[in-house]
Amino acid sequence: MKKGRPIKSEIRQNVVEILHFIKKAYGYEIYKIYTAIFPKVTLRSIYYHLKKGTDLGEFQVNKVEKEKGDYSWGGEAEKIYYALGPNAKPTGNDRVREYVESRQKQ
Repeated sequence: MKKGRPIKSEIRQNVVEILHFIKKAYGYEIYKIYTAIFPKVTLRSIYYHLKKGTDLGEFQVNKVEKEKGDYSWGGEAEKIYYALGPNAKPTGNDRVREYVESRQKQ
């Protein structure tokens, strides 16, 4: 039996479903959508799965933007936008599709 975390992850698969419908997004945006649809997870867990999914080819970095602002940690934030990678296998989750469609109508 292998040690460590299993390669397959329900959280990562849910993130694949979200990116399947919204095409690209940065970590916090994915987190907000995730917590609106699925059981609560931590932001740290979402970032872990984005990094792990990038290593596995499920996600790819679409672009990196530096955004100026008045943040508690300084005057600039780095937003890393993710898109689906070649190894992603979206199933077309209906809950995600309905949420994204209702969000776009607003």
